[in-house]
Amino acid sequence: MIIPQFWAEGRAQHRTRGRQVTIRRFGWSEVSEAEAQANADLRAQEALERVLKGDKLLRREPKVPYNGAEGVPIREEIVSHHGETIVTRNAYGARCLNTPNVLFADIDLAMDSPLWIKFLPILISLALLVIALWQHPAWRALWAVVVSLCIGWFVGRLVAAGIHRLWVGGRDGMEKLARKKMDAFIAQNPDWHLRLYRTPAGFRVLVMHRTFEPGEAAVAEFFAALGTDPVYVRMCLNQQCFRARVSPKPWRAGITGHIRPQSGAWPVAPETLPARNEWIQKYEAAAQHYAACNFIGTLGSHKVDPAAQAVQSLHDELCRATEALMLA
Repeated sequence: MIIPQFWAEGRAQHRTRGRQVTIRRFGWSEVSEAEAQANADLRAQEALERVLKGDKLLRREPKVPYNGAEGVPIREEIVSHHGETIVTRNAYGARCLNTPNVLFADIDLAMDSPLWIKFLPILISLALLVIALWQHPAWRALWAVVVSLCIGWFVGRLVAAGIHRLWVGGRDGMEKLARKKMDAFIAQNPDWHLRLYRTPAGFRVLVMHRTFEPGEAAVAEFFAALGTDPVYVRMCLNQQCFRARVSPKPWRAGITGHIRPQSGAWPVAPETLPARNEWIQKYEAAAQHYAACNFIGTLGSHKVDPAAQAVQSLHDELCRATEALMLA
């Protein structure tokens, strides 16, 4: 896990036969700006050499805070260090816990529909259009085609939403289905110790019995069994860490404005710091009235790894997981 404090951008150029190629790459360091600049210059030169050999690469890396270009670490402000665990501020201003080896997984209860339900609005729209054209040839005018497609799409969305609710309800609801997945996993892996939390969108699971490397087969099997968000799964592999949001999402805590700059990428220009710090002060004051998750119980064995115990204590304190507060 690498979450650098220092960042820089390097540039490498090559001109031949009146054509100029310019490559820009970011560099980073946990030591100094000079080391970050040296890293950036080296990465830019290496990328330029690959481009000149015929490789198709981005000329300029996007400046994004989280799970950005391949090979670029998490680019967020470091709020605090706790041994190997680092707390950062993400793109929209919430605090996140990042750990290299203590396994977290979030399970979103916004269950995805089967593919045929997703395509239902399109099928109904086309069916309505065919019926309209067959029964009323005058409807072949462009405006009539557009109207019939819009009506069909609207009706199709309503029908698809109703079928989706029935589909979920027929499987004991999204929450019960998620719990069944956890119970099934523990039945097959009784030596695992899972600590469960309720989040605004679903569940969070913290694994307590040992530590893990993000690329382990056991981690992939665990994510698959619980239906973990695929974007989070890719982040774990790309950034070689596990991650959990430990403060409220701003809009759930009544904060309407965006952190500055709105891109959220760190570091920021000095002239934007006053507005950013003012926003953070307002956000942190509002965050005191909410919990990021609520602890609800445990599953499996009672084995506890000391490293997992330390991260769990910090996580619960930052999330206010055992306090009677509204989730946000």
